Amino acid sequence: MKLLWDIFYTFLKIGPVTFGGGYAMIPLIEREVVTKKQWIKTSEVADIFAVAESVPGAIAINSATFIGYRIARIPGAIVAMAGVLIPTFLIVISLSVFYLYFKKNPHMEAAFEGIRPAIVALITFAAYKIGQMAIVDKTTLVTASFTVGILFFFNLHPVLIIVSGAIAGIILIKVKIKLGHDILLEK
Repeated sequence: MKLLWDIFYTFLKIGPVTFGGGYAMIPLIEREVVTKKQWIKTSEVADIFAVAESVPGAIAINSATFIGYRIARIPGAIVAMAGVLIPTFLIVISLSVFYLYFKKNPHMEAAFEGIRPAIVALITFAAYKIGQMAIVDKTTLVTASFTVGILFFFNLHPVLIIVSGAIAGIILIKVKIKLGHDILLEK
């Protein structure tokens, strides 16, 4: 029971950081779940976010649910999801009411001017942290670079990118094995 409470409270603290989407949570999840609590390994966080992003739903809720499940199965998934959902729900309701009353206020507009770049910084930092976990050798670096290039020049659906990445990964590993190269899946 204490573990479930710890999971709930941990994600209750993380939930308010979902401004800017679930990617803004990544540094906090890594600090709380990997560094402080040592419930999962750093390499697992990248895998969990990859799965959470590839299934329907909000990445914040999906990742909390997957991590909770990884720690304490179904009860862990439920309390992690509730923990991340409750503060987010309350904040959205409060901000909606607040915004309706003060949307033309110059202070409100100024606050959003400051929040937007802060969210970009959080997402950029999250991308950097995931990159550290996901880019383990030259092959993964080339694959990531190639994918970024495709994203800049073509308007492809994210599911297509994810499926293509999975297929490319399988092919590249098979080629490396046939060539006799060592397979490095983690740093």
